[in-house]
Amino acid sequence: MNGFKLLLIAMLFVVAGCASKKGTTTGDGADGMGAGGDGTSSYGTSLDGDGSASALNDPQKAALMNDNVIYFAYDSAEIDGPSLEIIKRHGSYLASNPNARVRLEGHTDERGSREYNIGLGERRAVSVQSVLMVQGAMADQLVVVSFGEERPAVLGSDESAYSQNRRVEIVYDN
Repeated sequence: MNGFKLLLIAMLFVVAGCASKKGTTTGDGADGMGAGGDGTSSYGTSLDGDGSASALNDPQKAALMNDNVIYFAYDSAEIDGPSLEIIKRHGSYLASNPNARVRLEGHTDERGSREYNIGLGERRAVSVQSVLMVQGAMADQLVVVSFGEERPAVLGSDESAYSQNRRVEIVYDN
């Protein structure tokens, strides 16, 4: 079963569970908190079956999954200020959730040789990995993969497309 179908099924269970709870107050979701208002979830146990937190019952993880792409300048693996703040939030989450695992997927635009781009994508992912580890993430929580230019986020051969393809995606394993 692919991830989309699993997510759809999980969402149906959540909706059905919420509809059957009478007298339960829930927040409006604007603050990213569960019904308890303290960051805990009102959705019960994990749907992952292995005791790990899924995005459905972990509001902090859900918020991180919506802010999980780090962009880079041309031919660079240097992390800028706004991206550093994003990575720090992921690092703090990983430090406080030792069972969480992420894949750091490095990408480049189409310029440069295939070999060069694989190396650049890896350097970018390793840069993100370094910041995550400074924030307390453990090496066994992180996997670095480089796709180089092989998986563009946007097709095109102009600066607009290039800028969206020079990235590292932080992908949580469920």
